[in-house]
Amino acid sequence: MNERIEELLEKYWEAKSTLAEEQELKLLLGKSEGYEAEKLLFDGLNDMAHEEPDIKMPTRVVALNSRKWIGWAASVAILIGSGLGYRAYEQKQAEAEAYQEVMQAFALIQNNLAKGQEQMQPIKELRYLNTTNQLFGNPKIN
Repeated sequence: MNERIEELLEKYWEAKSTLAEEQELKLLLGKSEGYEAEKLLFDGLNDMAHEEPDIKMPTRVVALNSRKWIGWAASVAILIGSGLGYRAYEQKQAEAEAYQEVMQAFALIQNNLAKGQEQMQPIKELRYLNTTNQLFGNPKIN
């Protein structure tokens, strides 16, 4: 009998017991000796189940005007959200403008580099000349 009580108590404390097992546990605890703490627990739970609650419902219902409060809260939330959204939009616009300015600066640099390369073309032709005779002709030495 004590083994069955131990088994049922283990199930009870693990919250895996059924109502029938709990009833069996209460009956076995009542018939057996020992288990005083468990007997007190189940007797206390049984006493509490038969008590009437002391809660009294209010006789008068107080109307709450929470709709005004919710409206104001929603308005403030919309304003804050709009402000944050506009700030993010402005930041993206500023980033786009900065990107465009950088791209224009790169285009200017590319144009100036192309002009400089065009002006260097005559010097590039000189690299094929490898001797002074080709530069100044073939002078005759007597």
